Parts: sequence; structure tokens; C-alpha cells
Amino acid sequence: MVVSNLSSKDSVTYDFDPNAASFSPAQFEALMPDPKLRETLSPEDYAALMPDWSRLESDEPEMESSQHYMQLLLLVSCLEYLWRDRLDFFIGANLTIYYSPDQVKTRDYRGPDFFLVKNTEHKPRRSWVIWEENDQFPNVIIELLSPSTKGADRNPKKVLYAETFKTPEYFWFDPDPEKLEFKGFRLVDGQYVAIVPNAQGHLWSEELGLFLGLEGVKLRYFYLTGAIVRTPEEEAIQLAADVDQQLRLIDQQRLLAEQASQRAEQASQHAEQASQRAEQETARADRLAEQLRSLGIEPE
Repeated sequence: MVVSNLSSKDSVTYDFDPNAASFSPAQFEALMPDPKLRETLSPEDYAALMPDWSRLESDEPEMESSQHYMQLLLLVSCLEYLWRDRLDFFIGANLTIYYSPDQVKTRDYRGPDFFLVKNTEHKPRRSWVIWEENDQFPNVIIELLSPSTKGADRNPKKVLYAETFKTPEYFWFDPDPEKLEFKGFRLVDGQYVAIVPNAQGHLWSEELGLFLGLEGVKLRYFYLTGAIVRTPEEEAIQLAADVDQQLRLIDQQRLLAEQASQRAEQASQHAEQASQRAEQETARADRLAEQLRSLGIEPE
């Protein structure tokens, strides 16, 4: 496809549709104006030549294992469900964060496995472009360690999140059942300081208003009370159990009411039978008294 490139007078051939709804980083780079134009154009005019950043796709590799995928799904689904009535947050899952236009050219991408941005619009995004999001960086980042990423997660990413992102809280967790390494850090004076676990080994997140901790081999959220934050599926199961228990209670109350009604009916029948016996005894006594009088005996 041949189109006119606004950044030069030459025609440029693209092997993709430049009017597509979204672009990979490589395609986006091809659409960017020549950096040399920065020397001759004002920042505003140069920015006007840039393609639409909202169409820039994420460029993150697939999760390394099903354990990593299921753990990420658990973290996202639980928090999305817990905050389902809120519209002021965004959760990124294995999504690239573009914090400098130069990243597209250097291809130095950074995409946390999980990140939370508060006080923003709750809507789908192809990637998180900092300057298109009021310069907002994540409030919380969670990395899932793996053999190929643990070195970067523990060192250069930790420095990046503290010094460039200034993300208030950073956690990492290794979902390998033989490791289960879990640590958390809070930003204090520009440096990450380890969060001290409570008696249960849980770490308090001020940004989430929840604890993070292990339940078996999974990283889960916990309330201040220590109760676990349920998944939507767990909530549905619990709701079904509560409804079933309520129905059983109603059945028990109905049975008790029926038994009480039967006892009341039996008591009424007994009372009626007793009344009938009393009337029969009164009639017999009257007959006996009449017989005695016929014999000239006045009954007492």
C-alpha cells in the first residue's frame, strides 16, 4: 500500500493498513514522523504529525505457564468483582506501559503482569500510554516471577517502578508451588522499603485497602478482618449455599408450624372428648339420681 507520509515529501509503502483501528509498536513506529523534524517544527506541530497513541497495541509476551495465567486471572477477577460498583480505576493485565515516545523506537517496553491505576476512567484500553492518561502511573504493581523474568523483576524493574514510575507499592510473587516467594515494598522517600508481614504472613496494601497473602499456593486478597476476598465463582457458590440454608430453615419452620398445628388440633380433640365424657357422666348421674328418687331415696 502506498500513501503520502505527512512527515516527508516522499511516498511511503506500508505492508499494513495505515488507517487500521490499532497498530503494533513496529507499525506505529513506521507511522511516526522523522525525528529530524523536531529541529524545524514546534513541539505542537510535531505532535500533530504523530499517529493516534490510543491505537498503539500492547507488546507483551504470553504468560510463561498456566499457573501464571490462572494467578493473574485470579488477581484481576477478584478485584474487578469487589469494586464492581466503582468506575474510577483501571486494571492492566500483562499490558505494556508506554512512558516515553522514544520507547517505540528503542523498543524498550515495560509491561507489568498486573497493575492498578486509581482515579481514572474505567474503560478498556489497548495499552497504557502515560501522556494520554494525564501522566498517571500505576498505584500498585504485581509481578509474577518466572525463571526468565525474576532477575529483571527483582532489580531493574524495581528501580524503574521506584524512580521513574514512583509507584507507591510493588509486590512480586512466584506461583511455582515449590517456591511461592512473596514480597512487597512501599515507596518511602523515593526508595522501596519492605512491607512487614502480619502474624498470618499477609502484607497490607494501603493503595488497595486490603491484605495480600497466600491461601494454599495462590496469592489472594484479604479483608482487614482476615476474611478472604471471594472470587465471583466462590461468591456464587456461597450465595447458593446461603439460599439453600435459608430454604432448609423455611422448611424446618413450616414443619414446626405444621406439627404445632397438629398438636393444637389434637389438644382440641382431646378437650372435646373430655367434654363429651363429662356430659355423659353428668347424664348418667342424673339418671341414677332419678332412679333413687323413684325408690324414695333422696340423693345427696
